[in-house]
Amino acid sequence: MEIVIDVAIILFSFYLMSEIVDALFIKSLDNIAAQLKLSESVSGATLLAFGTSAPEIATALFALFLTGAHPATGVGTIVGSAIFQILVVIGFACIANRSKLNWKPILRDSSFYAFSVVLLLLFVQDNKLTLLEGGILVGCYVFYLLFLNLWMKYIDNEAKQAEEIKEEYAIEDVLPQKSTLRKVLDIITTPIRLLIRLVPNPEKRPAWTYPVFILCLGVIALASYWMVMAAERLALLIGIPTEIIALTILAGGTSMPEIISSYIVSKQGRGDMAIANAIGSNIFDILMSLGLPVLIYTSLHGDISNIGSANIISSVVLLFASLLLVVLAFVFSRFYATRLLGYSLIAIYIAYVWGAYAGWLEI
Repeated sequence: MEIVIDVAIILFSFYLMSEIVDALFIKSLDNIAAQLKLSESVSGATLLAFGTSAPEIATALFALFLTGAHPATGVGTIVGSAIFQILVVIGFACIANRSKLNWKPILRDSSFYAFSVVLLLLFVQDNKLTLLEGGILVGCYVFYLLFLNLWMKYIDNEAKQAEEIKEEYAIEDVLPQKSTLRKVLDIITTPIRLLIRLVPNPEKRPAWTYPVFILCLGVIALASYWMVMAAERLALLIGIPTEIIALTILAGGTSMPEIISSYIVSKQGRGDMAIANAIGSNIFDILMSLGLPVLIYTSLHGDISNIGSANIISSVVLLFASLLLVVLAFVFSRFYATRLLGYSLIAIYIAYVWGAYAGWLEI
C-alpha cells in the first residue's frame, strides 16, 4: 500500500508542476522578458529555459538540502532527464512527422552540449561535486549566452535559438476526445485545473506578473518536495538505489511537458523547432539545472559527496553516445527526421531503463 501511495504522490507532483508551468509560469516569464527587453534568443535561453526546467532545478535543490534526501536524486534526475529528452522527446518528434531540419542551430547546440556532457563526466569521476565545478558549469552557460548573441549577430541572423514552445499543451491533447482514458483523466484532474483558473492570468492581467511568478515558484517547490521524499521512500521500499529511481521515473516525469509539446508541434509540421528545442534545453539542464544548485550548496556547506557515480557515469556515457548517434543520423539523412530514427531512439531508451533496473549500469 505504501508503494501505491508513493507512486500516486509522484504522479500527482508531475501533473501539478506540468500544469503550473504551462498555464501560468511561462506566461509570467514571457512578461518579465518583455519588461527587461530581452531578445528572443536570450529570453529563450534564460528565462523560458528556467521555466521549463524549474522542476529539475527544484528537485536538485531539495535533494541536496533536505535532511534524509540523497544527492544522487538530484544529479540522477538531471542526467536522466537529459537522456529522456535526447532519446524519447526527439524520438517522438521524428515519429510524429518527417521533416527537414535547419542544420546550423542543431550542429551549434550539439557541439556545445557535447562539451557540457564531457565536462560533467570529468566532474563525477571522483563521486563528488565541488564549488569550483559548480562555478565552472554556471560559467560555461554564461559563455554560451555570449556566444549565442555573437552567433545571432554576426554568423546567422535567421537562425534562432531553439525556441521554447509557448503554446499550452497537456497530456489530454494527445488523447482522443472520446477515449475512456481521457474522460477518467479529466475527472481526476478537474480540481487542479479549477484551482489554477482562480489565479489571474499574467497574459491578460500583466500587473499580476510578479505575484503569479512567486506563487508558481512556491507550488513548484512544494511539488518537488513531495516528489523527492516519495522517491526516497519508494527506493527504500522496493530495494533499489535512489539514483536509479531518479534516472528513470523522476527524469521521465519532469520531462513529460517537453515530450507532449514536441510531439504536437512536430505533428503541426514544426519538427525543426521540436528537435532543436530538445537539444538546446539540455544545455540549460546540465549547466544550470545542475550547476546552480551545486554552486549554491557547496558555497554554504562544502563539497557534495556520494553522488552515486557508478550509475551516473554509465548514464552520462550513454547520454554522450546517444547525442553522437542522433547527430550522425541527421548528417547521414541530410538533416531529415525519419520515423526509423524515432523508433530506434525510443527502443534504445527502453533498453536503458531495463538495464538500469537490472543493474547493468554499474561499472
